[in-house]
Amino acid sequence: MVYVGIPKGQANQEEEVLKTIQDGDSDELTMKRFTESREKPGALWHIYAAKDTEKIREFLKKVAEEQGQENPVDHDPIHDQSWYLDRSLRKRLHQEYGVQGWAIVQFLGDVVFIPAGAPHQARTGDTVHNLYSCIKVAEDFVSPEHVKHCFWLTQEFRYLSHTHTNHEDKLQVKNVIYHAVKDAVGILRANESSLSRP
Repeated sequence: MVYVGIPKGQANQEEEVLKTIQDGDSDELTMKRFTESREKPGALWHIYAAKDTEKIREFLKKVAEEQGQENPVDHDPIHDQSWYLDRSLRKRLHQEYGVQGWAIVQFLGDVVFIPAGAPHQARTGDTVHNLYSCIKVAEDFVSPEHVKHCFWLTQEFRYLSHTHTNHEDKLQVKNVIYHAVKDAVGILRANESSLSRP
């Protein structure tokens, strides 16, 4: 989080932000960072374990059906990013599916790492729950521990509609694997003579 702008002359703004952080199920330490340390919050994240993705997907489809919405085959309720799990939906997700995530308030200067495939949502400012204006820098990366999962996500994206924003392979996982293997083979060849000595 590289910038958080706090508007001047809006006395109730701080109370609204505090209520949003509380309603977001934030922990006591986070509350103290805002109320006592006076740090500047920019975004409220809810991050879930990758292993719970199918349960969350099933839950969102169920809620959509209850509201009379369609669930087209080439759309995905998680990748479409058309849902925001508010407090009541998060509570229901936990009660019905046993899924509970982590609430993280990202303050000015904070970095949030999201593991590959972990469903997440961020509330960075809308008309209902409003944190302060902010600018954040996002960077996708592939760690060796998550290559398999990243490859699986790439395959999942292929089934989305051709107009979907996530249809393309943004992580270029196959290229990452190719270049990693190429570099490893190059290092082995360069040191081949020293490796073959008894």
